[in-house]
Amino acid sequence: MTFDSFISAQSFFLWVIFTISLLLGAVVNKTNFCTMGAVSDWVNMGDTGRFRAWLLAIAVALLGVTLLEGLGMVDADGAFPPYRASQFIWAENLLGGILFGIGMTLASGCGNKCLVRIGGGNIKSIFVFAVIAVIAYFMVNPFPGSDKTLFTVLFYDWLRPLAVSLKGPQDLGTLVAGSEHAATARMIIGGVLGTLLLVVVFASGDFRRSFNNILGGLAVGLAVLAAWYVTSNVIINTDGDTYTLQSYAQNWDFLSDSRDGKPADTRPLAAQSYTFINPMGQMVEYSASGFNKAYLTFGVVAVLGVILGSMLWSLLSRSFRFEWFASFKDFAQHMAGAALMGFGGILALGCTIGQGVTGISTLALGSFIAFGGIVLGSALTMKVQYYKLVYEAEASFAAAFITALVDMRLLPKSLRRLEAV
Repeated sequence: MTFDSFISAQSFFLWVIFTISLLLGAVVNKTNFCTMGAVSDWVNMGDTGRFRAWLLAIAVALLGVTLLEGLGMVDADGAFPPYRASQFIWAENLLGGILFGIGMTLASGCGNKCLVRIGGGNIKSIFVFAVIAVIAYFMVNPFPGSDKTLFTVLFYDWLRPLAVSLKGPQDLGTLVAGSEHAATARMIIGGVLGTLLLVVVFASGDFRRSFNNILGGLAVGLAVLAAWYVTSNVIINTDGDTYTLQSYAQNWDFLSDSRDGKPADTRPLAAQSYTFINPMGQMVEYSASGFNKAYLTFGVVAVLGVILGSMLWSLLSRSFRFEWFASFKDFAQHMAGAALMGFGGILALGCTIGQGVTGISTLALGSFIAFGGIVLGSALTMKVQYYKLVYEAEASFAAAFITALVDMRLLPKSLRRLEAV
């Protein structure tokens, strides 16, 4: 995919991502692919169908990226965000994942589901979106007239010192075999892990008979893979020299005699795939700029595409419904969940899709930790909510929380405070 100008290359880049996002939004709405729902079904009913769909998406993306990177067709090392960074921010991945998992449970869905719900007419999700977007924006951008961000004020001083500086990238291939043999190791690890996931996923007869779960998992995995491929292969040929979108923008003053079309930030032009929390923050910047094209990024068009795709499916299937908060308590719970997702999604470097599928497809160790944190945070929250519902005033939060940890085998049975239900 070679172009003779930055404008034509960027236009292709954005339109293709918008089209993939449109299809993604429609299919996720149609199949009810939902990572929060996946954890809920598993924890509350023992139904693993939607969780297997999530694992299928991971397997498809992982196997695809492993193959295409081996062929030199995906640039996961230079990705945005930097999943394989040598600075291993394990504490941020873990805490961010747990906060995100709690938040998505309180807010009735993750970042991707929030966008799908907006497309389906859910007004509650517009409020959730707004809170996530503002917090995500100020987690990475300074307050007006200041050099401080929410991250530096609330988290940097006590979390960043826990980071570990590695000698090379944090992908499993490099960690296991060193930089010299990392590519081969990634092929082996990615192939084996992806195949094992497929075996686990399709071991269930109920899953094999579920068209929607299979379609949802395949669609999400293939969308992530397609975005990786497109963003890694848009090339600009200028006087015989070739540049990626990012490298061209970084050398703009040397290569272009005009500032027209110059992007505000070169990082979102790197190879990347789907994630939804930081892009919600990018929507704040894009809107505040008066919809200046310099701030139009992969993330912005992905957000808009998923919403519109979901809306189109909702209208075609006649499932479009306006939905409002049931009570002030419902409103407060959703806002608290949105705030936790905003904080957690940035700390963890992604969401259920951004780390749980896209990040894991790079075999980054931090992505596996964030994924585990998300599942843990969500499952614990659901357990606590369930015990509080069943026992009502008889159960304190502490008793419900300790019992939930016992149920999840994270504490010994002797510490159980409430009878299992």
